[in-house]
Amino acid sequence: MVFCSGYRKPHKYVIEAEKDAFYHNNVGLNYLRDRIYYAAIQEFKIAISLSPSTQASAIFYNNLGETYNFIGYPDQALPCFEDAIKLYGLNLKYYFNLINCYINQGLADVKIREFKASQDVYDRIKLGILYIETGEVRAGVNILDEVCISEPDLIITQALKQYIKQVIEQKL
Repeated sequence: MVFCSGYRKPHKYVIEAEKDAFYHNNVGLNYLRDRIYYAAIQEFKIAISLSPSTQASAIFYNNLGETYNFIGYPDQALPCFEDAIKLYGLNLKYYFNLINCYINQGLADVKIREFKASQDVYDRIKLGILYIETGEVRAGVNILDEVCISEPDLIITQALKQYIKQVIEQKL
């Protein structure tokens, strides 16, 4: 006769920061859907702290920035959008969020001067979108078109081309 115990050695709990970060981001999104904004902000902050410098944390920063912006704190949203672009500068949505934040805070003219002086491709993208969103459509389209021509291999280039086409159809 063989005796088998029903006891199993407990599983060792392993903290997987990236997996947990996605969990906290999803919990934050659920709180947002339920309009529990403070809890959503805290969940996004936890997600960022668990995975601070990965491409995925750009999503967490963007979600945090959108939440701050939605509840009326664009000054706290601004660094979130800037960090999202620093971590992953190939998502056009992050640029739109950042530019709208600049406009809402009255920083458009200051940022136009700043971006004009820069030759960085990402600053050129910001400048083009900023021009378009402030009404200088032709100047913005020209700058974005130059970016598309000079950087054809960037992942964001196709999205920029579609945006340019959409702007031309709607505003010109």
